[in-house]
Amino acid sequence: MAAVDWFGASVAAPAPTRPTRARPRAAAAPPVRTRASQRRASGRRLTGGIVWISVFAVLLTGVVALNVAVLRLNMSVSKLDKQELQLRAENAALASQVSSAASARLIESTAQKLGLVPAPATDTSYLDLGHK
Repeated sequence: MAAVDWFGASVAAPAPTRPTRARPRAAAAPPVRTRASQRRASGRRLTGGIVWISVFAVLLTGVVALNVAVLRLNMSVSKLDKQELQLRAENAALASQVSSAASARLIESTAQKLGLVPAPATDTSYLDLGHK
């Protein structure tokens, strides 16, 4: 344990020791490669590279095809939205025509043009359908 000096002086700590490194051993002689084994190794590397390039090409082609399909769907959705807006406008116009055609004034004026007259209130009678 280190002693504490009450007046602010600190006790010197021992210097850290550096870990000793093990000296590398003498490297073993690399295995002797023949030309045939070198050709096979480079052929494997070349074949592996071609396989990976092919895999990435197929994946990128799939991504492009998917993007084209999504764009086509978006275009068809856009056309359907425009058609929906046109149909809603037509429905509003037709509803306006129906409401104006069903107005009481128009019906009364059309009936007068055809020679019809309103029935007097005294001629109005009601039927009692009674519940059995």
